[in-house]
Amino acid sequence: MEEYDIVVTVRTEYISAQSEPSDNRYVFAYHITMTNCGNQPAKLESRHWVITNGDERVQEVKGEGVVGAFPHLAPGESYQYSSGTVMDTVVGSMHGSYQFIADDGTRFDAGIKPFTLAVPNQVH
Repeated sequence: MEEYDIVVTVRTEYISAQSEPSDNRYVFAYHITMTNCGNQPAKLESRHWVITNGDERVQEVKGEGVVGAFPHLAPGESYQYSSGTVMDTVVGSMHGSYQFIADDGTRFDAGIKPFTLAVPNQVH
């Protein structure tokens, strides 16, 4: 077991009720689960997202906490939240990292592997 190890999993969904395809507005939700698989308690401090649309335009988002929260995770503990993004293409991707501080003062990043946001049944 690593000392500092936060594992992040993502589930996505297209929100058709909030989208306006005729205006190139596609709304996606993403549901995050972060689990402390290390042996040190740690608190989330900030996030860094890289959002890329289907035309390869990149937008970076940095901020404190997640949805106004700064979860503190003991070893084995998980935290879930949902958020969303709006894209102007039917497909795109996101990746990034969360910045944590362990109870022993060590700062470390938890990577968020790239995931796809896509309108169902669309060919791009």
